[in-house]
Amino acid sequence: MKAVSLDPYPLQPVIMQIIPELGPGGAEQGCIDMAAAITASGGQAIIVSNGGARIHELARIGAVHINLPVHSKNPYVMWRNVQKLRALIRRHNVNIVHARSRAPAWSALKACKNTNAHFMTTCHAPYNIKNEAKRLYNSAIAQGELVIAISRYVATYLRENYQISDARIRIIPRGIALDRFHPTAVTPERLITLSRKWRIPDGANIIMMPGRLTRWKGHHVLIEAVSKIHRPDIFCVIIGSDQGRTEYRQELEQAIRAKNMGARVRIFFALMA
Repeated sequence: MKAVSLDPYPLQPVIMQIIPELGPGGAEQGCIDMAAAITASGGQAIIVSNGGARIHELARIGAVHINLPVHSKNPYVMWRNVQKLRALIRRHNVNIVHARSRAPAWSALKACKNTNAHFMTTCHAPYNIKNEAKRLYNSAIAQGELVIAISRYVATYLRENYQISDARIRIIPRGIALDRFHPTAVTPERLITLSRKWRIPDGANIIMMPGRLTRWKGHHVLIEAVSKIHRPDIFCVIIGSDQGRTEYRQELEQAIRAKNMGARVRIFFALMA
């Protein structure tokens, strides 16, 4: 696909982001952060998703949420979403449609046809390519006029597997709200309470791995590494949501038990908001 330069924005651009659900995860946080930046800059932010526990955050930043079953991989539902998304694009005079996942990307790509909206995507992870059918399905995320990669690693994945030119890729690493996570924002009382809840030994050096419990993040590598360094002063906290994938969580717990690391590595469930 030829690289396309986007037209100059109108005074109040309308940008529609599409994501399966607004729950825990980096893609979801990035979606909310982007909506906040759009509204703060005077634009109109629309998020289309199948709902989720974080919808209430959109009202605080002035973004609009529209509920559609864009999480579905059912071909019939995806086709129906094309018609509904196209109607929304025209109704709200959307300038840019930004898809953040594969199934909604297919629907959004088709929906933008015969409208004035530009189509872009963000690739948040290197998807598994087990066969050519999977490669084709994954390729939706590479169809944007511009494609955001969240790291150099992801950009390399896009180049090698989907032959995207550098002209179409924008590498934008994930950010962090420093004011929200500043040490002074956490009271000593809260630290003491959490340390007791997590049963962290006094004086321990803590390694924390926050994020969704999903295999590609490398929890097994961390558990293996901690087991090999023979440092009793190190306490490892794995914290995140398994999003209903209890098999992987149980696999990690079994790995901790097998290495007799229960006193040094623990998993805690949390909604990553």
